[in-house]
Amino acid sequence: MSKKVSLQPENFELQTNTVWSFPARGKWATHDAKYRGNWSPYIPRNVILRYSQENDTVLDQFVGGGTTAVEAKLTHRNFIGIDINPFAIEQTQTKYQFDFDTTTTTNLLLGDARNLPLDTESVDLICTHPPYANIIKYSDDIDGDLSLLPIKEFLYEMGKVAEESFRVLKNGKYCAILMGDTRSKGMVQPLAFETMRIFELAGFRTKEIIIKEQHNCKTTGFWKTNSIKHNFLLLAHEYLFVFKK
Repeated sequence: MSKKVSLQPENFELQTNTVWSFPARGKWATHDAKYRGNWSPYIPRNVILRYSQENDTVLDQFVGGGTTAVEAKLTHRNFIGIDINPFAIEQTQTKYQFDFDTTTTTNLLLGDARNLPLDTESVDLICTHPPYANIIKYSDDIDGDLSLLPIKEFLYEMGKVAEESFRVLKNGKYCAILMGDTRSKGMVQPLAFETMRIFELAGFRTKEIIIKEQHNCKTTGFWKTNSIKHNFLLLAHEYLFVFKK
């Protein structure tokens, strides 16, 4: 007989400082790590519980594998999930199909984070995990897929994402975004802080800067050897920015 999967995490506690680390990424409900680059469900759970209320509407405009959608459902929030990639919408639809007693709703839309099909000030919380430029390419040729863009072009388009995020979010509400850095020719490219500045320029104020430690990276062994050989440090963290409108 297969082990029954719990719908909720065991012994869950809200994070209370600005360094988050989840060695066990979380496997409750339908969560898994099959969608490349998806975030630990502990992240959206912490964000949703701290920065929204039951029956609020949560938006993830880079819905990816559906982690945020599942957490919104489990915490009794209405959810809007948007992605430019049809595969992401399909994966989220699959992940969301489990029995759970809630009166909240979910709406999954194929769309562009730079031009959201939503009314102005219609969202209570944005909780999202965009691609990190072209570090992981999520499609081969989908028009508008930001994961196909090099850093400079990516950041330019993220300016449009930031402006749309500001438009659809209600006044006084929060927008949380996880972003990491990368390297080019041995030098760190501060993609995360560039993104933070872009959101500030769109009108947001930065409430929190959270360092999220990375675990279980599939290429760690390879890169560990090369980091010693070529004298560079492994990037073992990401940044979770919490903005307020």
